[in-house]
Order: sequence, then C-alpha cells, then structure tokens
Amino acid sequence: MNAATQIGYGHVVEVNASFDEALAAVTKALEAEGFHIVSDIDMCQSADALGQEFRPYRILGACNAQLAHLALSAEPQLGLFLPCNVVVQDIDGRTIVSAINPTFIVQSASNRSLKHIAEDANARLLRALNEVACQAKVT
Repeated sequence: MNAATQIGYGHVVEVNASFDEALAAVTKALEAEGFHIVSDIDMCQSADALGQEFRPYRILGACNAQLAHLALSAEPQLGLFLPCNVVVQDIDGRTIVSAINPTFIVQSASNRSLKHIAEDANARLLRALNEVACQAKVT
C-alpha cells in the first residue's frame, strides 16, 4: 500500500485489510502516538436509526491530552475543533482510512502559537496512518 496522500483538509490511505482489522490497527497506531479515542460514531447505526443502510463507516474522535491542553491553553475556544477525527470506511470493498490535518483547522484561528502544536498533532496522525498502511502490507 502507499503512504497516506494529502487531501485539502487531511490525509487518506487505502489499506490492504478488512474494515475491522483496519479499525483495530488504527486504534493501536493512534495510541502509540499518544492519542486516545474519546468518541466513536458508527454511521451504520446512525443510518439504521433512520431506517436506512450505510456502508461500514466509523468516525473516531482522537485526542492527545498533552497537545489538547497546550492548544486550549493558547486558544480557549479551540475546543470547537476538537477532537481530531479519524475515519475508517469501506468503499466498494476497499478499506480507506483518513485523518484530519490539524494545521488546516488552526488556519481559522489567528493565534500563531497554535502552529507548532498543530504540526506536531499532524505529524503524529500521519505516522499513525502510515503505520496502519505498513502493517496491512505485511499481513
């Protein structure tokens, strides 16, 4: 598999793993980078509640407490953009993992002290995505 590709607001990678395998691998890789999953939205369940079907699609809210503390100390309203979302989805039998680019988020804030925090968070998320892609290649 390839390394994660940058898109306008995040990063995306297709992995050679099942949806469930990728979900477990993403959680493990995020934890290795200091993130904890603080929210987990299952779009299948949400669609089911509406009487509709939807492909496997999970939105994981990932939070690195240390980085969040630094960012919120510098910009109290930044919590509107937290946590960092990571998505695991199945598109026509292909497992796709994507993550927000925190540097995109802080562009909305005029606080320059957030730049290095966002760059750190972005590097960690990118390493996690690439780790998932590498693990899937090997297995």
